[in-house]
Amino acid sequence: MKIQDDSHMRSFRVIAYIVIILISLACLLPFLLIVSASLTSNDAIIRNGYSLIPSEFSLEGYKMVFAFPQEVLTAYAVTIGTTAIGTATGLFFMTMAGYVLSRKDFKYRNKFSFFVYFTTLFSGGLVPWYILITKYLHLMDTYAVLILPHLMTPFLIILMKNFVRSAVPEELFDSAKIDGAGDFRIYWQIVLKLSMPGIATVGLFLALGYWNDWFLSSLFINDTSKYQLQFYLYNVINSASFMAQMGAGTGISLGADMPTEAMKMAMAIVVTGPILFLYPFIQRYFVKGLTIGAVKG
Repeated sequence: MKIQDDSHMRSFRVIAYIVIILISLACLLPFLLIVSASLTSNDAIIRNGYSLIPSEFSLEGYKMVFAFPQEVLTAYAVTIGTTAIGTATGLFFMTMAGYVLSRKDFKYRNKFSFFVYFTTLFSGGLVPWYILITKYLHLMDTYAVLILPHLMTPFLIILMKNFVRSAVPEELFDSAKIDGAGDFRIYWQIVLKLSMPGIATVGLFLALGYWNDWFLSSLFINDTSKYQLQFYLYNVINSASFMAQMGAGTGISLGADMPTEAMKMAMAIVVTGPILFLYPFIQRYFVKGLTIGAVKG
């Protein structure tokens, strides 16, 4: 009987490994396709379509993206700065909010939790928000406008609250208070140390939000030196596409020579590269933070 169970277990593991490998390949192939297309000449992409192996090797897409290297580096610096500052500050505020809302001895925690949850269902709308940012807060064309709107994300606050409630026993709070620890000391020396998986998960979501953001730049930034990377490259690809269409319509060769397809793929690599290098360092915390934080409501 035991031998038969072991045989079934081995068969199950083989099938599970095969399924995981197939799913991994399905996730990996699109990225490999983008890498290959970014290294393929634009004419070959238009003529033959996309392929996993470049039919005609070319770096013209990257040359177009980095045609103005100083502007690209400036956009990179803005995005890195807003991502680093916004993620660190947002983690500080959201972990404190999660800690407070998880405490059973906080009298108004249910009411504040409702207010946080309510904002995930309803909002004031884009126009009132734009007026608030520009007319009353006077944040137009400032770096602060790229950071402040994402600092307190309701979903991440709820996720952090659930994680702290699941990972930190209530008895530990009582024990620390008996030893004379205040609320901030409990938060700083106990909650943060026991909540690293949750912090890594919330930090990854927050960093991805800042890194991929282009909407705030499109609304509130007129100074090109303050463009985030996503919005800068978005403008580059739009300009190239417009010139290509203009050249094709008028017979002018200037616009028609633009490697728009290769440049789109090169732009995708330039934008996603840093995040791909970041993810492996926090991947071990990521799954644990999601599973533990989602157990209790």
